[in-house]
Amino acid sequence: MVTVRTWFAKGQSVVAKGERAWLTAGRELTAMLLSRRCFALASLLAAVHTPALATLEQGTTAADSVPPGQLLVAAPGMGDPQFAGAVVVMIQHGIGGALGVAINRPMADRPIADLMRALGEDPEGAKGSLTVFLGGPVEPSVGFVVHSRDYHPPAALVLDDHLAVSSPRLVLRDIAAGHGPRKYLFTLGYAGWGPNQLEAELSLGAWVTVSESPELVFDMDRAKLWKAALARRTMSL
Repeated sequence: MVTVRTWFAKGQSVVAKGERAWLTAGRELTAMLLSRRCFALASLLAAVHTPALATLEQGTTAADSVPPGQLLVAAPGMGDPQFAGAVVVMIQHGIGGALGVAINRPMADRPIADLMRALGEDPEGAKGSLTVFLGGPVEPSVGFVVHSRDYHPPAALVLDDHLAVSSPRLVLRDIAAGHGPRKYLFTLGYAGWGPNQLEAELSLGAWVTVSESPELVFDMDRAKLWKAALARRTMSL
């Protein structure tokens, strides 16, 4: 039986409330993973650029936007239990809104072959497993792979000098073939904000921003990531 792992130490009431909310969603998504009902995933560009990123990219970028690749870290007083203790990689932020994926909500480890099969790919020869992360509460059937820039698929969305985002279908196939990215995170769902919503939350001190680093995104123990990222805070608007 696949279990959902907890990610923060007990004793912090705000984080604990958020943990319970994400655990509930995590259990539901794990059940979906096991039943393979939510893996009819569109490509990244089809699922995100149309219409989500296309809407976000309308007009000019807001002057106080959070750059792609930068980290949003929930402040200790975050009032929304869905995001308490969250660390989010920003994918896009413009006048139309914002979109990112949480990187510290592990749900379950799954064999790569099972994920490929659920995506309609031939899993022959695929070995190993990966951790599936809950990227956010919006559209949990949409998958993202945040990965290192050493991997250059044609449809990758480049975030910064270190990070890019790609369709899970392509990345999993390449990982199984032994020539995927050196580092990667597989997520389901995303965090989305409407026009001016994230700016308002930043102004209220609900989030702080942290410069992206591969160590934080890929290497650090997920249970320690929130505290470590918070210690590197760079801005609270």
